[in-house]
Amino acid sequence: MKLHEHQAKEIFAKYGIPVPEGRVAFSLKEAKEVAQELGEFPLVVKAQIHCGGRGKAGGVKIVKNMEDLEKAVEGMLGKVLKTFQCPDGKPVSRVWIEKATAIDKEFYLSITLDRSKSKPVIMASSAGGMEIEEIAKENPEAIIIEDIDPELGLMPYQARKLAFKLGLPVKEFSQIALKLYKIYTDLDASLVEINPLVLDKEGKVIALDAKLDLDDNALFRHKDLEEMEDQTQIPELEAEAKKYGLNYIKLNGNIGCMVNGAGLAMATMDIIKLAGGEPANFLDVGGGANVEQIANAFRILMADPDVKAVFINIFGGILRCDRLAQGLVEAGKMVELKVPVVVRMEGTNVDEGKRILSESGMNFINAEDMWDGAKKAVELAGGK
Repeated sequence: MKLHEHQAKEIFAKYGIPVPEGRVAFSLKEAKEVAQELGEFPLVVKAQIHCGGRGKAGGVKIVKNMEDLEKAVEGMLGKVLKTFQCPDGKPVSRVWIEKATAIDKEFYLSITLDRSKSKPVIMASSAGGMEIEEIAKENPEAIIIEDIDPELGLMPYQARKLAFKLGLPVKEFSQIALKLYKIYTDLDASLVEINPLVLDKEGKVIALDAKLDLDDNALFRHKDLEEMEDQTQIPELEAEAKKYGLNYIKLNGNIGCMVNGAGLAMATMDIIKLAGGEPANFLDVGGGANVEQIANAFRILMADPDVKAVFINIFGGILRCDRLAQGLVEAGKMVELKVPVVVRMEGTNVDEGKRILSESGMNFINAEDMWDGAKKAVELAGGK
């Protein structure tokens, strides 16, 4: 789950990480009130969306008076902001207004999990304020990485080491780095990022931006944070799937995929690619899905106008094949089957599942195995 910049900055401030003074506004009226509360110009108006690259897309404006602020806010609120990270854009329902910072130099700082090492890492660079992915690709030596022992946590000597390499005030930077790691662990985060972390003209180290991504699987421990989720930033079908405990991610292809288990989902997308097609989504109904969940999963698949064929690939274990078949039949009654549906089932009660589908009177296409199913789905979607 992603948080907005203003939400992350409020959390940073609670932990003692220096951030510019600012307020969030949901309307032009509130924005004017915030400007009056902050008391002086220049101010910075920042569109709040779950995408990077806002500055280049016009989502960050420095304003020198109330007239400039009105123009900036009116140009953001209620609009869709498209960035290089989100070419389709995200709606702007709120803006963050903060006091401008006199920047001397920009840096990058983040903590995330390195899955290849099975441990957290802290990353820093003196090339802040830019696309860190491009820096890592073109100039990897500009990224400083320190592994963090999960048993010990981020050690003070590691923070000091980074400060020396970056040329930042050791005490101030070390405190920020250690507090950032505390946020990472306390909130079960998957990423905490400051880009840019700046050294201002007075020699102070300040988090000029803030990014905080939380592990969805740990949200039961953080009900207060779960309530912060902005549903407007989630694609409609993904939000719908979340209501029913389904894992759905929209992709760019035309073959809808329904599977049970993330590993099988990845294998299914791979075999569709191998057969010459493109998956339209990642949809994992999970091992314990019930008839209602399966029916809703199918309905969500059929609601995607890009889908030209559906490949249902289930290995029956906890999710028995007969339960899947019942769910598909129920879904077929709810939603018109506008595209061909290929079904590959193996495992518990597979014969009963196939019987239910064959006697349903609906046009489900049987596949002998994964490869057969993938080839049929690709062909029916207009591929090879």
